[in-house]
Amino acid sequence: MRQTDPTTRRGLVGWVLFDCAAQPFFTLVTTFVFAPFFAASLAATPAEGQTLWGYATATAGLVTALLAPLMGSIADASGARKPWIAAFALPYLAACLALWFTAPGEPWSIAIALSAFAIGTIAIEFATLFNNAMMGDLVSKDRLGRLSGTGWAMGYAGGLASLILTLGFLAASPETGRTLLGFDPLFGLDPTTRAGDRASGPLSALWFVVFVLPLFLFTPDAPRRMGYAAAIRQGRARLWQALMEVRRAPNVGRFLIANMIFADGLVALFAFGGIYAAGVLGWGTIQIGSFGILLTITGTAGALIGGWLDDRIGAKPVILGALGGLIVCGLGIVSIDRDTILFVLDVTPAPAGALFASAANLMFLGLGAVIGAMAGPLQASARSLLVHLSPPGRGGAYFGLFALSGKVTSFLAPLSVALVTAATGSQAAGMAVILVFFTAGALVLSGVRVNP
Repeated sequence: MRQTDPTTRRGLVGWVLFDCAAQPFFTLVTTFVFAPFFAASLAATPAEGQTLWGYATATAGLVTALLAPLMGSIADASGARKPWIAAFALPYLAACLALWFTAPGEPWSIAIALSAFAIGTIAIEFATLFNNAMMGDLVSKDRLGRLSGTGWAMGYAGGLASLILTLGFLAASPETGRTLLGFDPLFGLDPTTRAGDRASGPLSALWFVVFVLPLFLFTPDAPRRMGYAAAIRQGRARLWQALMEVRRAPNVGRFLIANMIFADGLVALFAFGGIYAAGVLGWGTIQIGSFGILLTITGTAGALIGGWLDDRIGAKPVILGALGGLIVCGLGIVSIDRDTILFVLDVTPAPAGALFASAANLMFLGLGAVIGAMAGPLQASARSLLVHLSPPGRGGAYFGLFALSGKVTSFLAPLSVALVTAATGSQAAGMAVILVFFTAGALVLSGVRVNP
């Protein structure tokens, strides 16, 4: 690293690996394995599963939105961020382990699944907030894009590796009893009870423990400045100060509003992507998981390229380009069902048991690959742009507001998807709502001015 960077290489590696540690929850639980299992095997119908999952996602987003700004300000006041990461790791690990106890037909499985998912989401979002707040202390500003992009790329790599492990060795088709790689599931996991799908929770917990350790061992943290009681009192004052600063800084406020809108759409896209494929195209765990592998590969490449572009052309153009790609691809996604593409073109449905053997499946696969490549740069450049816009030494407070903007209405897109799906009985109609959020976010962001 260049000498202007205040952190050693292994310290930076420790910070980057946090994204790798956290990502399996979003890849395995939120999107590609547990969520489709919930919709297909626990809920009465896929549409009902999409609705219930939407309510749980909305609840987690609302709780995060209400508490994140205060927590970030308290962390700024107390100084050290690692103790907060450790504190939120405990409920996160417990929630991941609880997902194992959700076998189909068992009492309370639906309640356990939704509660554990919501608690795990809240906990990992708070831990991520404090990890993000460390960013500005680790490298010089001209390297923030690459640091953020590398973190997202490592997150995608962690998601990819955990997904391959789950599909290749743990989750098997109930019909064949075999995994994607043709093996019997490890540890005698029973395909008829979807044990491999449920194991995605415990695997996410174990993965987090292993890959978060370098952060605690090697990445420097700010010194502790005061006790927690005093930090809470000062944190409230810092939060009010940050809110007043945002009122006097229209570019920061405009960016936070834009982030609030497009992040809401992204939450819904990830929450319902696997569920949509399961219900509309009839994909099972193997197909959805293979789709997820492709998305994580393109997401890794997109995050690395986006980080490089961020440092050269700026974070704002990268974000706008990513949103444009998501809008176009999202429109293509909702135009597909089993025997139609582009809303009106009839195609031959895939034969039973075939893997991506129809034009509809292949189009969905291709559009999803581009979505993966757009999502990484969008998220990585959003957090680097905030560091550029926020005052020095205020990372926790501003990332708290960033989390607020990303979560204060994060219940709105999932709730909108759930309500439209429930009202129309159409998963496509529900998913189309997400495009409105991406479009509105891009329009608001276009008015943000970034100083060189």
